[in-house]
Amino acid sequence: MTSRGEAESKRLRKLQAVVDAALAHLSVDDLLGALLPRVRDLLECDTCAVLLLDVEHNELVARAASGLEEAVERGVRIPVGRGFAGRIAAERRPVVIDQVHHAKVLNPIFREKGIHSLVGAPLAIDDRVLGVIHAGSLRPRLFRENDVALLELAASRVAIAIERALAYEALVRRDELRSSFVGVAAHELRTPVAVIYGISKTFEERWHDLDEQQREQLFQAFYSQSERLRLLVEQLLDLSRLDAHSVKVEPRRLSLRPRIEELVALVAEAGADIRIDVDPDLEAVLDPIALDHVVTNLLTNAIRYGSPPVTITAVARDTHYRIAVEDCGDGVPEEFVPRLFERFARSPKSRASGGAAGLGLAIALAYAQAHGGTVTYESAVPQGARFELVVPREST
Repeated sequence: MTSRGEAESKRLRKLQAVVDAALAHLSVDDLLGALLPRVRDLLECDTCAVLLLDVEHNELVARAASGLEEAVERGVRIPVGRGFAGRIAAERRPVVIDQVHHAKVLNPIFREKGIHSLVGAPLAIDDRVLGVIHAGSLRPRLFRENDVALLELAASRVAIAIERALAYEALVRRDELRSSFVGVAAHELRTPVAVIYGISKTFEERWHDLDEQQREQLFQAFYSQSERLRLLVEQLLDLSRLDAHSVKVEPRRLSLRPRIEELVALVAEAGADIRIDVDPDLEAVLDPIALDHVVTNLLTNAIRYGSPPVTITAVARDTHYRIAVEDCGDGVPEEFVPRLFERFARSPKSRASGGAAGLGLAIALAYAQAHGGTVTYESAVPQGARFELVVPREST
């Protein structure tokens, strides 16, 4: 029979294996793929899973699992403060559930899988919670203090490794984005610059050979491409400032309806069917520059790619301000929706028009996020597109 000392020594070796694995990987997925089976083995459990915190939505998202892979496949999301994992993240302490079927858990997979007992701990560094790690047993089990202590120790090592891995992935993504950004930006700039240069050269060499109509057509093309170049340069500068976090959000009290009316007058042609459904007395504490950038981008898109009428609504509901721009066009093609807010992403309709470079929605989202909010899209009813700016009423 194995002595208690030998059992503890074996567990310590298993924990060291967890630590060694934590230090040997840079990719988050590779790291967790190596770690979770070892944590299962350490605690002699049937399942182990890690949920990482989505700060923007204040939810825990299943990122990796061993013996509970369905949670990742289904993209399980748990609000912080609710259910088993949400409670661990909110209270920042371990939680043990002896009988799952008697407890309030939000993840239906626990019951589907037949998990009987659970133990979980926060993945935290200093005062920051990165996520939650939990382990489960398919048979009745009472997790003891030493089980909890081992999981906490493993969680502390896992949290350090995850932070390093996330930082590494962020650097890789930033480098990839920078390379892609420079390449695509140069490509987008090339067309208007080439046209402007070509027209200038024509004027220099053939001015006296051109009749009045030809000169007028070239002037119009020159103006159009100059305007396109101006807009593109402004958008690139906007993104550069946002990426560098040099845009300082300064909320102040605004009367929303007059502000939106000014933006409509600036963007829409006279006589355009734009309907503003905003209470004249509605005030909001928002950064005016961020508001202007988001609303003008959404309104421009609705006018350019949608169909009238275009309706703008604004309400203060719960803890957020919600400003929506909705049109009655064909909406966004379903296959393009996942790429809506990507930089330089253009739908077939946008490409056919030969206009924008595909930066407007990316800039709108970036300004919303700088304000602590977001921009969402959904199909309008019965048809059309509906974009909504959602910003906290108490912005930081």
